[in-house]
Amino acid sequence: MKILRTPDSQFDGLDGWSFAPHYTTITADDGTAIRIAHAEQGPSEGEPILLMHGNPSWSYLHRNMMGPLAATGRRVIAVDLVGHGRSDKPASKDDYTLARHIDWMSKWLVAMDLQHTTLYCQDWGGTLGLHLVAAFPERFDRVVISNSGMPLGDRSNWFLKLWTSLMGMAWRFPWFMFKPGFARPISDAVYHAYRAPYPTAAYEKGPAKFPVLIAVSPNNPGVPLNRAAWARLKTFDKPFLTLFGARDPVARGADKRMQRHIPGAAGQAHEVMPTAKHFIQEDEPQWLVERITRFLEVKP
Repeated sequence: MKILRTPDSQFDGLDGWSFAPHYTTITADDGTAIRIAHAEQGPSEGEPILLMHGNPSWSYLHRNMMGPLAATGRRVIAVDLVGHGRSDKPASKDDYTLARHIDWMSKWLVAMDLQHTTLYCQDWGGTLGLHLVAAFPERFDRVVISNSGMPLGDRSNWFLKLWTSLMGMAWRFPWFMFKPGFARPISDAVYHAYRAPYPTAAYEKGPAKFPVLIAVSPNNPGVPLNRAAWARLKTFDKPFLTLFGARDPVARGADKRMQRHIPGAAGQAHEVMPTAKHFIQEDEPQWLVERITRFLEVKP
């Protein structure tokens, strides 16, 4: 694979972002070295809280949560998915498949050797995060998920069906669709920060491909992978919490499905924030931090 790497200068002076990058290099199935970036805060010996973003955002989405969560004494790690943020970006849309995303993030998780982890995940970070939980349940003590799920090819969400159809022909991410995902208007500086990892369309192949990988249709190649992971999640009995936004059309109803079928979700303090839209970390970071902090006291 040909790899693109966003110049460091793109990240200089971003509004509200002062975290130094950390890098872990994994080897893809074709032998390509891929550098995966993360930011972190808190004591290195603390139990980890892993924050996983979705598409087309990056760890910048978690900037308002990292400090308050680190104040609990945990090591807070915000990882950039491959193709996003400061992580390497395979140059062709064909390089991105669900199987490869799972493989890349699995290798990163093992290389980081995270144990007793609390996962917070949203959007594609949620789907990939659930795959990690399914494959490595021993590494996770608890899971918090927002506005995400595990599509099983049942075409149950009209928005996702339309979104995947429209994006099938896209050669770059349609940024005009980004701002409506926030409950309140974001500033020009914040919008610039979200777009910083993608100086030209050549860097956007990952964000452009992710919508096509959503397994909403029965013939999507991701369906068997998701169904296998879902079967394992149905045995996950450690604490599992859903914190969703009521105004998000993307994952509507996925919280109820997880509450019904994942054993660890039983009896947890699930909530829906009435004002939040898709990017709930930007809309309601304090609300999320308060509930995640309380959830940390729930023993696995």
